[in-house]
Amino acid sequence: MKRQSRTDWARVDALTDAEIDLSEVPELDESFFANAILRMPRHPVAVTLHIDPEVLAWFKAQGETCEDRVNAALRIYAEAHQVYAHAPAGAG
Repeated sequence: MKRQSRTDWARVDALTDAEIDLSEVPELDESFFANAILRMPRHPVAVTLHIDPEVLAWFKAQGETCEDRVNAALRIYAEAHQVYAHAPAGAG
């Protein structure tokens, strides 16, 4: 049985960026990024995808490899959540 969350998600959703307490979150410095690995797509497949304009603008601002970076971000998310390894075909 799944436990019920006691988090007040409506209150969390209503917080502005300025109201979020980040005092315990360390700043990311050059040593963090020195260990970062950019994961590029293995065998990409062309698709049409609807995303928020702000998200697309952010990825485009990262450089010429916008589509590769979007794919890498989606791959990292999927691997972290093991979505494609356990979901039936067509799920999602």
